[in-house]
Amino acid sequence: MPGPELKDLFENNKKWAGEITKRDPTFFKRLSHLQSPKYLWIGCSDSRVPANQITGLLPGELFVHRNVANIVVHTDLNCLSVLQFAVEILEVRHVIICGHYGCGGVEAAFHSKKLGLIDNWLRHIQDIRTKYSHELNQIKDETACLKRLCELNVLEQAQNVCQTTIVQDARNKKKALSVHALIYDIHDGLLKQLWSSK
Repeated sequence: MPGPELKDLFENNKKWAGEITKRDPTFFKRLSHLQSPKYLWIGCSDSRVPANQITGLLPGELFVHRNVANIVVHTDLNCLSVLQFAVEILEVRHVIICGHYGCGGVEAAFHSKKLGLIDNWLRHIQDIRTKYSHELNQIKDETACLKRLCELNVLEQAQNVCQTTIVQDARNKKKALSVHALIYDIHDGLLKQLWSSK
């Protein structure tokens, strides 16, 4: 019996499972077999950016990795393990790095806020801010500047994905694999493509 703190979650889960089963009685039976998603989504942990819901994909159709500010660095064994499993085992065809406007991690890095341990993680975004300081300094409106830093962060992370040994090996083996940089607008719920590999 779930405790009172999680009662709503269990009730919502039961309702969700019932609705899915009513629409498609064999859904969970099919889902229990091997997964074969076409997409890997590397996104932000922000609770306002639920990957499956904003893409309209069902469970099993999207392999997901999330962290604060959708950062991909070559020392993050968690992210790299997900990427390797997705590319080599699941054979996804698309790796999507998706950031979002209004990202708290990007804003904290922009303002050099001191938040504790996470400051080390957000240092990667501060490096991007420094790298593109000439462009960002030309933008006088802070909201517009933050939006542009969110975009630059996604573009840099997409390049980091492309430079991993995992993606390089896939390309050397002529695997059909594309990398995409997307941004999500929490104000209207729409995705925008910033860049895509050929």
